[in-house]
Amino acid sequence: MFKKILIANRGEIALRVIRTCKEMGIKTVAVYSTADAESLHVKFADEAVCIGPAPSVDSYLKMSNVIAAAEITNADAIHPGYGFLSENAKFSKLCEEHEIKFIGATGEMIDQMGDKASAKATMISAGVPCIPGSEGIIKDFEECEKLATEAGYPVMLKATAGGGGKGMRAVWKAEELQESWDSARQEAKASFGNDAMYLEKLIEEPRHIEIQIIGDSFGKACHLSERDCSVQRRHQKLTEETPSPFMTDKLRDEMGEAAVKAAEYIKYEGAGTVEFLVDKHRNFYFMEMNTRIQVEHPITEEVVNYDLIREQILVAAGVPITGKNYLPKLHSIECRINAEDPYHNFRPSPGKITTFHAPGGHGIRLDTHVYSGYIIPPNYDSMIAKLIVTAQTREEAINKMKRALDEFIIEGVKTTIPFHRQLMDHPDYIDGNYTTKFMESFEMVAK
Repeated sequence: MFKKILIANRGEIALRVIRTCKEMGIKTVAVYSTADAESLHVKFADEAVCIGPAPSVDSYLKMSNVIAAAEITNADAIHPGYGFLSENAKFSKLCEEHEIKFIGATGEMIDQMGDKASAKATMISAGVPCIPGSEGIIKDFEECEKLATEAGYPVMLKATAGGGGKGMRAVWKAEELQESWDSARQEAKASFGNDAMYLEKLIEEPRHIEIQIIGDSFGKACHLSERDCSVQRRHQKLTEETPSPFMTDKLRDEMGEAAVKAAEYIKYEGAGTVEFLVDKHRNFYFMEMNTRIQVEHPITEEVVNYDLIREQILVAAGVPITGKNYLPKLHSIECRINAEDPYHNFRPSPGKITTFHAPGGHGIRLDTHVYSGYIIPPNYDSMIAKLIVTAQTREEAINKMKRALDEFIIEGVKTTIPFHRQLMDHPDYIDGNYTTKFMESFEMVAK
């Protein structure tokens, strides 16, 4: 087992990893930028190393600084959390070169699954259902036209190096294709330095449902059931739940089997998710694979009583998994609390938290790195907390979340707490009747 793990991340996920390491008797090293000197992850780690100024490119994304911090503290493993370097094949390989265990996928696996076009081709070979469209990168607009006609409109153009909705365009008719092709490529080039595109049939009334998997170094994988992540704004998840209100036992079995098949086909090691789009007829199609721990992993932990971070560390240390698939016994909902103003188009609201009161009680979990007096820097993602509730039924979970949100007080900055409180009262959400288009018609009720 590892003696010391460096957490190459910040905020709540860094604190989350530190907690499990302490329970396992493993020493921890926090890294931080100058903007994060007062963050809780820095305070609770056994050691802390400043790796640069506030901009991510000069600190959390600067591989040489992270590796140097691991070497000077004699860390024998690095946990990357999510975001930053967690799905960076070069960094995974760099850790290997320096004989530091990267707690995550190998560089080869990240390369294989990180590029959406190659991931789709791999999944087709594995026999996993994929969305009709191009089998790889589209070479020119003429090929794009041909593929769109074959798939049938509407279609979706996607940047192969994309993420966060960048370089994506829905095209509803042939006359819109040229303009969408040009603008998507331009945005992809500006965002990722890569304008390669692929095309898929647009799935109407889609739900975004992911299957949590974990694989070991012996080629064995299992799944821990699904999470419904369909409530999104600009392709960014706002809330998640498990089990999905759209799920059936038959669909869960089929999707779980497909996810395990995908993981075992590439001999996947570590925690990850196989992400699917599910249409209104409950046909499911592979979308992408995330080769890291997910923001929303706590709801899975709550319904199957399973520490995913602990399992990541064990797998990385060469411990085999049981191979048993897990089914949800309870219902869990997560609300991502962002420092944003939902009454003004979710604009960011960095600044000093003057009052902080956390909700409590049975079935309440709060993952956060902030506190009263903490200054939220403007340099990073705006998420400051994850509020997770767990109950026997979905109805009980919604009522528990309402109560918890009413108790949750953050003053000094604007947060998305009012949005989530209104969401919990929305008839379509209460009925489980939502898709990835839900937020297009959602309007905040004035204070």
